[in-house]
Amino acid sequence: MTNATTPPAPRDVATGSPSRRTIAGYAAGSVGTGGFGTLPGLVLLVYLTDALAVPAAVAGLIVTGAKVWDVVVDPFIGYGSDRDLARTGSRRRFMTIGALTLPVLFALTFAVPASAGPTAAALWVLVAFLLSATAFSLFQIPYIALPAELGLSYDGRTRLLAWRVAALAFAILLFGAGGPILRGDGESLSGYLLMGVVAGVVIGAGMLVASRTAPRTPSRTAPRTAPRTTGSGAPSSSTSTAGRAGTEVGTEARPLTARAAWLVAVREAAGALRRSRPFRTLLATFFLQAVATGLMLAGAAYVARYVLRDEAAVSLLFAALIAPALACMPLWTRLARRDGKERAFVVATVLFAVATLGMVPLAWAPGPWVYVPTALAGVAYAGMQALPLAMLPDVIDHDAREQQGAGRGGTFSGVWTAGETTGMALGPAVLSSVLALTGYVSTRAGETVAQPTAAVDGIALSFSLVPAVLVLVSLVPLLRYGLRQGDIDDRTGAAA
Repeated sequence: MTNATTPPAPRDVATGSPSRRTIAGYAAGSVGTGGFGTLPGLVLLVYLTDALAVPAAVAGLIVTGAKVWDVVVDPFIGYGSDRDLARTGSRRRFMTIGALTLPVLFALTFAVPASAGPTAAALWVLVAFLLSATAFSLFQIPYIALPAELGLSYDGRTRLLAWRVAALAFAILLFGAGGPILRGDGESLSGYLLMGVVAGVVIGAGMLVASRTAPRTPSRTAPRTAPRTTGSGAPSSSTSTAGRAGTEVGTEARPLTARAAWLVAVREAAGALRRSRPFRTLLATFFLQAVATGLMLAGAAYVARYVLRDEAAVSLLFAALIAPALACMPLWTRLARRDGKERAFVVATVLFAVATLGMVPLAWAPGPWVYVPTALAGVAYAGMQALPLAMLPDVIDHDAREQQGAGRGGTFSGVWTAGETTGMALGPAVLSSVLALTGYVSTRAGETVAQPTAAVDGIALSFSLVPAVLVLVSLVPLLRYGLRQGDIDDRTGAAA
């Protein structure tokens, strides 16, 4: 049944294919997610070490700590998004709040006063970026839950997500190449602030457009009462599952405490991981690959400055990576339709590992040749982004069928976002550890020092060998995924 005033996102019911308006609106969200996923990973670590004189080890803890915060908050946001869907029939409210608050918080991250010492600067960035990450999660978690709720077929989801990842690749190119240009040579804090303000506005605009695509349907029976709680404040085992918020017949209306709600959210997240093997294996693969890409993203600025000796090289590296990704996106879509998403994902993963192994000579023979394996990695990167994101709605739909229920998309996407952001955060943490161990020297904006040879070699290997190993290891859980098209379309066809 549809809402009389605002229908759900249009689609071709017979084929389960999304409309052009839905595709365009949903893809716009990747301008925001691509910007927030790319720019901090690219410049935040070097901002701390080379502009604020924060020691490399401390800088790594800041970047990682703010991101790992998502592990705590994302399950709670996912649970809240599911509750809001049950009450209002839409995930739009959370997405809008995140879109409106993130630009301000993102700009503040790069607004450290010039007079601040390394300790004060570190605390400023930690708090501002932690709040930015929370605002991002408010948007991202309901955003990635939407494809499972649009009534699309197996191939319809692939089409929707392929265009989303094409927009993601464009956003990565836009922010990865344009961010350093706005920042300039990194010799002044004002360049970082300009970059933060402009990027924050663009990120928020993309998110706001995407929030309008969240379908509005008549809300399911809204929870009128809260679940009974035990003496510890945790929900009792007799709690109803309606809307995952629960109702108890004959009990008085009573709101959940924050602690009880968080416990429910964690229990929901743990339950999703425990019962769904496809979700566990897909998340493990994506997590390891996020560590690898986060490591390369954080290392690009250091490679340009200290290995290639060319500040402009960071924009060229991104162009070499993303241009092939944009061009080859349709190839991965066709391969997924022909051989299945999981097989295409294996091919993309192996190709990425080969490409990054090809960059290993960068440690002793730096030069423009590195753009060739970077372009090959870009071809693989398109598949490594599009395919798992197209597989996640299949996992959510499969779980709903197995559990004979629905409404857990927020829980799955909350765990997924926590895993992705933690992986992306561990990449810079690995790099900062390598920098600290090899004697890297932190500086303030405008200062120049000669880095030890060991530090330069560590940067080069962190950009090549280490990501290759991580990506190859990610194949182990991927080969146990086991979900096929027949497991999905049987249910989708019956629903249509």
